[in-house]
Amino acid sequence: MARHPELLIPASSLEVLKTAVIFGADAVYIGGEAFGLRAKAKNFSLDEMREGIAFAHEHDVKVYVTANILAHNYDLDGVKEYFKELKEIKPDGLIIADPAIFEIAGEICPEIERHISTQANNTNYGTFNFWYKQGATRVVTARELSLEEIKEIRANIPEDMEIETFVHGAMCISYSGRCLLSNYMVGRDANQGACTHPCRWKYSIVEETRPGEVMPVFENERGTYIFNSKDLCMIEHIPELIESGVDSLKIEGRMKTALYVATVARTYRKAIDDYKKDPKLYQENMPWYLDQISNCTYRQFTTGFFFGKPNEESQIYDNNTYVKEYTYLGIVGKEKDGTYRIEQRNKFSVGETIEVMKPNGENVEVTVKRILTEDGMEQESAPHPKQVLYVDLGMKLDQYDILRRQE
Repeated sequence: MARHPELLIPASSLEVLKTAVIFGADAVYIGGEAFGLRAKAKNFSLDEMREGIAFAHEHDVKVYVTANILAHNYDLDGVKEYFKELKEIKPDGLIIADPAIFEIAGEICPEIERHISTQANNTNYGTFNFWYKQGATRVVTARELSLEEIKEIRANIPEDMEIETFVHGAMCISYSGRCLLSNYMVGRDANQGACTHPCRWKYSIVEETRPGEVMPVFENERGTYIFNSKDLCMIEHIPELIESGVDSLKIEGRMKTALYVATVARTYRKAIDDYKKDPKLYQENMPWYLDQISNCTYRQFTTGFFFGKPNEESQIYDNNTYVKEYTYLGIVGKEKDGTYRIEQRNKFSVGETIEVMKPNGENVEVTVKRILTEDGMEQESAPHPKQVLYVDLGMKLDQYDILRRQE
C-alpha cells in the first residue's frame, strides 16, 4: 500500500516557520532554546513557539520540537522543566534521541507524540519495534540506509508505526552524526548541539612512517577537503521513496534562510503533488524541479546511501564553498499605500531587476520602482541589513512572497 508522505521542513526562526507553512510544508520541525542539536541555530523562545504553533495549526500544518541532545546528568532536571513548558504550548511531536529524555517526555507530556531522532542510529527493524513498544509513534531512519533496507523495515514493523527519512540537505560525514572532531578540535560537542563543522575545514594528510608514499588525495591550490560530503537531493526519486513506505520526507536545514526553505519546500511540494496526480506529470515537470532546487545554496548533489554505499563521487575534494545562484532580499509583509513592508536582508537598489518568488511556483521578474523608509523617506538603495522598508515593485504582492536577486 502506497503511503502519502508528509513533507517535513526545518525552521530556524518564526519568520522561516511561516515561510515553510506558506510554501508547502505539511509539518515543520523547530528547536527550542534548550536541548536541541543545533546550538548555533537561532532557535525559538517559548513565546515564539506558541505563536509558530498557532500559525501552523491555522494552516493545518504540524510542528515538531527537537530535544535530541545526548544528555548528561546535569541536563535531566532542566529537561523536566522544559517539557512542562512544552506541555502547555502543545507541539504535535517531540524529536528525541536519548532514552532518559524519552522517558521523561512520556511521564510529563504523554499526550505529545514522541519521535526517535536519527541521532539514535536507527538502522534495523528490531530497533523500530523496540521503540514502538516503548511508545514511540515514529522513528527517523539513520542516513546510512538504502531504500531496500527501508522497505525491509516497513515490512517488519506495525502498520501504524511511521518512518521518517532525510531526503534533502547537508550530509554529516560521521555515522548518524556521532562525531568527535568538533569536540577534539575546539571543545565544542556535536552531540550536545555545538558542532563547528570541522568536516568542512581544509586538511592535508601525512603518514609519518611511510615517507614518500603517495596518498590518494586530490588537491588544488586551495587545499584538500577530504571530509566534505555533497548535499543529499532525492527530488528525482519521489516514486521510489513513496514505494519504500516512508511516511515523512524530511529536509535538513535548521540553520538555513527563508529563501532556502521556500525554494526547497515549494519544489518538493510540487513534485509530491504532481506524482500523486499523475506519475507522467511528475516526469514531465522534472526539468522544472531540477532547475528550481538548484536556485538555493547547495554543495553539489548526491543520492547518499539510498542506492548503495556512497563512493568517492559523493565527496567534494577541491573546495568547501556552496554553489549560490540567488541572493535573499526579504519577505513581503503587509501593504501600505501600494507599497509593501520588508525587513531587508541584502542590498538592492531602485531600478534594479529582482524576482518575486510565489508559493504556487511562479517566479516574477520585477523592477524596483521605489524604496521608502518606515517614515516615508525615499531611498535610492537598501544598504542596511534588517532595516524595515516599504517597496513598490509595480505589481500586487502577497504577504509571505519572497524577494530574491539572481547572481
